[in-house]
Amino acid sequence: MNLQDLLQNEPNTILAIKADQMQEIIDYAIAKTKSEFEEKQKPEQYLTPKITAQKLDVTLCTLWRWDRDNYLKPVPIGGKRRYKLSDIERILKGRS
Repeated sequence: MNLQDLLQNEPNTILAIKADQMQEIIDYAIAKTKSEFEEKQKPEQYLTPKITAQKLDVTLCTLWRWDRDNYLKPVPIGGKRRYKLSDIERILKGRS
């Protein structure tokens, strides 16, 4: 049974945790929260279609098809099409 199940099924359960384990839990939670916060604070980067295609190892035609299918939408900046690096990273993480 994991902690989520325990919280849902046995909310009044008392847990005994060693001090060093509690410190590990706190350190993990702080590090994860800090990482997520810093990720949100990074300014968005925008890449050209050519660089985007290279990063994703696809053709420019595939990028056009993905735009049409609403899978990866470019952002118009100054009359040019650019792709958000965060969207590209999302796709790359999904492939792993």
